[in-house]
Amino acid sequence: MTGPLIGSVDTRLLRVPLKRPWAVDVVDVGIIEVVVTAADGSVGKGFSWTPTIGAEAVEAFLRYDIAPFVIGMPAYPEVWQQVWERVHEAGGGGISTIALAGLDLALWDLVCRSRDSSLTDVLGRAHGSQPTYGSGVNLHYSERELGQQVQRWLSAGHRAVKIKVGKPELAEDIDRVAMVRDLIGPDVDLMVDANQRWDLGRAVTAAEGLSPFGLRWLEEPLRADDTQGHAALRRQTDIPVALGENAHTVHRFRDLLETGACDIVQPNVVRVGGITPFLRIVALAREYGAELAPHLLPELSGQLALALPETTWVEDVEDAGFEDLGALRRPTGMTISDGRISGVTRPGLGFDFA
Repeated sequence: MTGPLIGSVDTRLLRVPLKRPWAVDVVDVGIIEVVVTAADGSVGKGFSWTPTIGAEAVEAFLRYDIAPFVIGMPAYPEVWQQVWERVHEAGGGGISTIALAGLDLALWDLVCRSRDSSLTDVLGRAHGSQPTYGSGVNLHYSERELGQQVQRWLSAGHRAVKIKVGKPELAEDIDRVAMVRDLIGPDVDLMVDANQRWDLGRAVTAAEGLSPFGLRWLEEPLRADDTQGHAALRRQTDIPVALGENAHTVHRFRDLLETGACDIVQPNVVRVGGITPFLRIVALAREYGAELAPHLLPELSGQLALALPETTWVEDVEDAGFEDLGALRRPTGMTISDGRISGVTRPGLGFDFA
């Protein structure tokens, strides 16, 4: 690699309140803006992100461990592997990969700006738009509130919706899913997400109870690291299983796919360490014939989805996009309308934090 070298890495932590809290103790998100300045004066801006927990630790990891290590390295995303091998000493995933994503996104932004192009177009635009699905953290909603949310998704044009399950009594989950299916009708896809609330026995029973509702997928029914449990469940249900929002490395995704633990993989581009490993996970999903549905962050996940030849569902969590939360000085250029995401950013990734 020849070209500019990294001259400095600067960080800034933003605490952004959620308009719709995800739980009593999840009321905001931490966004760590990362600015890489190359020795030639070129600049790239990226970010790390985490709901409520760990933002200060992520920023400290960037400031004290990643930044000093990368000064003088080429200002290209290809340095990712070398940096990951270094930070792996503090853990293969979690804070280490979430922090590394901030650097990786900033380097991709710098490269895209240098080419006067958007991320999608640098990767190779394959679609004008991709489908989105309405999503929300709504297990604590009353049935009436849940129904109102579903109606908002339908009014926005979504042709697929996802709700939370995992109530203490399975009968209540079944009632809520039945209500939503009645609201959306047979032609709108319905996904459910248990957020790791069940053990294998409960998951098998729940899947049997939910099977009549024609679910598009069942997400994280067991603890995220219970690979064998998910593989066992998948053998006992006809509902496709979706996993990956809490997997942090390509190695972990390979384990999930090799063991037959899931049908759909859901990498979160920040949690896996950035765009560079996300693209490796995309290739891995293709190798195993698995569907890919990126987790959260539609303003970034959508840019990536537009560069993938496959139809790729992008998650649109109600009132949780950075623009919706007022975290940006100006829109990225990505828009969701009539159940699809489209658009083009200014040169780079398009994130200009307030």
